[in-house]
Amino acid sequence: MKFRLLTAIAIVLTAPGALAQTHESMMQMMHHHQQDVAAGTPEALAPDTRRAVHFPRALREHTLASMRDHLLTLQKIQEALAKQDYDLAGNVAEQRLGMSSMALHDADEVAKYMPRGMQQAGMAMHRSASRFALAAGNASATGDVKPALEALSKVTANCVACHAAYRLK
Repeated sequence: MKFRLLTAIAIVLTAPGALAQTHESMMQMMHHHQQDVAAGTPEALAPDTRRAVHFPRALREHTLASMRDHLLTLQKIQEALAKQDYDLAGNVAEQRLGMSSMALHDADEVAKYMPRGMQQAGMAMHRSASRFALAAGNASATGDVKPALEALSKVTANCVACHAAYRLK
């Protein structure tokens, strides 16, 4: 019992550092990816070094459909921003990408098959979408859209980082 308590305390105390370290390594991968793109490196010729993640077939199809919905949601958000409808952009983000969307995409079931780093990247994306939703609401009140655009770029940065590190099998 005492060992379990000490183990639990150690996990709680070290988890934020491990989370930050995993997030940092994914952000470094994304930075290198952006440098390759900027340099015109033909990525199609490079071997795919992403970690393969094996899902049951039905869950794989569901997860891919969810990711396509995420892309559609990003499009809807950009359309709303272009129309200066910041409240709509924030509401769409929260309901379909933010922390409120977790049940919609069966996040608990999907997470069972994800490696820890992929889980962390997914959670980072959902959290950043919720932060964007708040920033979009603020833009509606203040007229200053720059913080919302910065927050939205963090949402897509999380997507890029995860897709640069993992692939579904």
